[in-house]
Amino acid sequence: MELKPLLKRFASIVRAFFTFLFALVVLGVMVWAYVEGFQLATSEYGILSFGFYGLLLTLHVLVQSFFAFVEHRRMKARTDPCTFTKRIGFTISAYQEDPHYLRECLNSIRALKYPPELLRIIMVIDGNTDDDLYMLEMFREVFADQDPGCYVWKNNYHTWDPTMPPEDGDIPTVIIGPAGDAGFVRGEDPQRKEVEQLIQSKSCVCIMQKWGGKREVMYTAFKALGSSVDYIQVCDSDTKLDPLATLELCKVLESNPKYGAVGGDVMILNLKESYISFMSSLRYWMAFNIERSCQSFFNCVSCISGPLGLYRNDLLQQFLESWYNQTFLGTHCTFGDDRHLTNRMLSMGYATKYTARSKCYTETPAQFLRWLNQQTRWTKSYFREWLYNAMWWHKHHLWMTYESIVSGVFPFFVTATIIQLFWTGTLWDILWVLCCIQLIGLVKASYACILRRDFVMVFMSLYSALYMTSLLPAKYFAIITMNKSSWGTSGRRKMVGNYIPLLPLSVWATILLCGLCYTVYIESQKDWFTPAKILETRFLIYGCVAYTCYWLFMICLYWVWFRRLCRKRLQNYKVSISV
Repeated sequence: MELKPLLKRFASIVRAFFTFLFALVVLGVMVWAYVEGFQLATSEYGILSFGFYGLLLTLHVLVQSFFAFVEHRRMKARTDPCTFTKRIGFTISAYQEDPHYLRECLNSIRALKYPPELLRIIMVIDGNTDDDLYMLEMFREVFADQDPGCYVWKNNYHTWDPTMPPEDGDIPTVIIGPAGDAGFVRGEDPQRKEVEQLIQSKSCVCIMQKWGGKREVMYTAFKALGSSVDYIQVCDSDTKLDPLATLELCKVLESNPKYGAVGGDVMILNLKESYISFMSSLRYWMAFNIERSCQSFFNCVSCISGPLGLYRNDLLQQFLESWYNQTFLGTHCTFGDDRHLTNRMLSMGYATKYTARSKCYTETPAQFLRWLNQQTRWTKSYFREWLYNAMWWHKHHLWMTYESIVSGVFPFFVTATIIQLFWTGTLWDILWVLCCIQLIGLVKASYACILRRDFVMVFMSLYSALYMTSLLPAKYFAIITMNKSSWGTSGRRKMVGNYIPLLPLSVWATILLCGLCYTVYIESQKDWFTPAKILETRFLIYGCVAYTCYWLFMICLYWVWFRRLCRKRLQNYKVSISV
């Protein structure tokens, strides 16, 4: 055996060992800082305090924001032109889509500033019934001048059963058994060959196939394209692309052969629809332009988002089957498709990047229940993929290991802190932590205002209320039901009928309310005329006034901002009518 492969394997094992050791150190320091509760500064009677754990979280936010800022500067400084030589397979996943969103998506694809002769547009519809036909007809209408190929597939790649009796039009294969008896099997699906031939020969194709979930839809497009393209772009049917979206993604992959995939900036199309969609738009901006921008600095973006991502096809084809056949605890995985695609690319040692120069808009749930279902599904895939991602930490920068540990354990620390405060703390302890949460939110929101140069980001500080009351308990429900597989978010044309995710919210509210009542009772039994309690009473009054005023001010500010948006929208509507 050659020496070089042995040395390379030995180096990989050593790196894996030290990476694992680093992860244990990070986790150990966090647990120690949290459990020990070491105080760096405290006031008289311990009413106000700042601990070592708080310092760690503060440093994390500052470091993350710094590297995100540096990466944004890098993006703006990039001047390499696109070669316009790469063939791109543009895949669209569609499921019961709102006709308005679908039309906007298709029209935005037509407007892309990338040579049409280098684009192969494939839309795969998850469903082949008459109720799904409107999507195929719309595709045919939008791309009418490009001679689109449209096909209704009775099956998909994984529902064809060769042991079933032959149907009309099938060519059966004769099988001779050990005893000389003859049997017939159906052989290969003839429609599959037609689908593949259509995708290989046409530049615009729409396939309707038997329902199988989003991963099945993506697999069809990837499998049928084969090696006919250099890159594969993913897109959802509710996504409106910027004309330069594909061009900017292509530039990044062309700039370095070690880049395996790249994602763009995903913004919210319907942010004015409700408070939920508006808060989601702010959270999206933070997630992409702070968190993923920082990850991109270290070449380890954890998730290339489904609405806007580009992959090297030669690498994707290598793990296509293992990606589709992913299982967890014996169950076939049908959600978390984009995150697992990214993880597969990272597992091969290739870098994943993010660029804010590639942009798109996508629809987000505007109703609370549908939003909660979506977040629950995303949380399921996050924790499942966290375990898979941990196996490849040693192949990438230590930042990936560090951030995975911090983000993975943070919800559990927050949960323990809140429950402990509500059951064993004082009224001031509860109020102090709530004030600190909003203060940290304001600091992050202020930085986002500066980076984005938009005052609207100040409302990001309100997101903490959604996180504490809804997302946090939903995470535990997601962990418990991790093996439950579905699209998670219903089609835009259907009302949400899954109310089960409300159960953990009810349990969480009950725990906190009972804890608060217990704390009030315990506090009422104490002597409030001691010097310490008199001072604590003053802080309680000042804190309650400040906390209440903060929320009243932010609510009024939001109301004024939202009404201004409504007036703008009404003016635009009147202008369009008069023309």
